[in-house]
Amino acid sequence: MASAAPSRSQILSLFRSLLRTSHQFPDYNIREYTKRRTIDSFRTNKTLSEPSLISAVFDEGQSQLQVAKRQAVVYSLYAPKIKSIMDV
Repeated sequence: MASAAPSRSQILSLFRSLLRTSHQFPDYNIREYTKRRTIDSFRTNKTLSEPSLISAVFDEGQSQLQVAKRQAVVYSLYAPKIKSIMDV
């Protein structure tokens, strides 16, 4: 069951956490994809007004943050030794 609607500061904190996590990916393409997906998702959902829907989307964002954190660790373990031309 969805909890009470999150506050503006909680939503902004989730946004910042997702962006910070995207910077942890060693690969340029994955880093930029994660950043772009985060920004696009928040833009898409900024017009939501129903508290239960906001709460459900927020919970989904929290679970995506946990997935992104785990994936950043896995990608760092298997990162290529040579940097991308975009990182140079």
